Amino acid sequence: MNQIGQPSSESIVTESVAANSRQASSSADGSLHRYVGREFTEVEMEIIRTLCLDPAYPTRASISRALCRSLGWTKPDGGLKDMSARVALAKMAADGLIILPAPTGPQPVPRRHLEATIEEGPMLACSLGELGSVSLVRVDTRSDSATWNELIGRFHYLGYTRASGAQLRYLAVSGGRLLGAIGFGASAWALQDRDAFIGWDAKTRRQNLHLIVGNPRYLILPWVRVPHLASHLLGAVTRALPGHWVERYGYAPVLLETFVDVGRYAGTCYKAANWVRVGQTKGRGKLDRDKAYALGVKDIYCYPLSRNFRTKLLGEGNPAS
Repeated sequence: MNQIGQPSSESIVTESVAANSRQASSSADGSLHRYVGREFTEVEMEIIRTLCLDPAYPTRASISRALCRSLGWTKPDGGLKDMSARVALAKMAADGLIILPAPTGPQPVPRRHLEATIEEGPMLACSLGELGSVSLVRVDTRSDSATWNELIGRFHYLGYTRASGAQLRYLAVSGGRLLGAIGFGASAWALQDRDAFIGWDAKTRRQNLHLIVGNPRYLILPWVRVPHLASHLLGAVTRALPGHWVERYGYAPVLLETFVDVGRYAGTCYKAANWVRVGQTKGRGKLDRDKAYALGVKDIYCYPLSRNFRTKLLGEGNPAS
């Protein structure tokens, strides 16, 4: 109840969700609005607009939390997907679909060009055995995060973009020297060849997509020339990531995926680390609604983290589904 004894708009829209669940379910695949890997039906967009107009939710943070509660948008551990909701709301506002209250507090300035604080070289050329012990440092501190961002921003051909949602990042180090960086985060929403490899339908994909983790960035520094290092690190990170993911997010992923630009790379290190090529992208990208096919074609590689990964992704006996 709000201050004047009337039901809040959150309770009203929650009832609306229940009353319109059949409509929302039937229109999900045909939704025109998809943000942060989630489709929003027209019914849900109206719910969001109602929340944005309710004086009971004067800030973007309060709206995002109310949105998660109203739509039942939660993480596998039951927590609200608050940060994903905030990103989605900001993008909806930028697209003119909703009107949000002005942000409170100072806003970060986007950094498209990261400062150069890491010195390049000298050249490191040796065998993997001569290199000695190699370790993966999980990025948990601001200092390590700044280092990871700079390495990817300066030396990866795709550059650095800020990611939202569940993610893990690592730095590769040997004898105090940086060797590279690797990052993991959200998987692609829909991939025809990957989805055929798994064998799931659209509904099951929506329910269990969180069990797939994407590998959008992998970098061996250009002055590091150590044969087999890339595949060695992939093997190490696939062993470490499941436990780290459980520790941070409360559930274990069962499949990894990545994309290899066929115009640049042959995917040799992924093949050597036993990743499986399951097909190719169509060269469209998630925003290509006009079927322009403007992006390069990429090979899709997957790495099962569980022997029964298909059973878990298909929801058979999986409590998270």
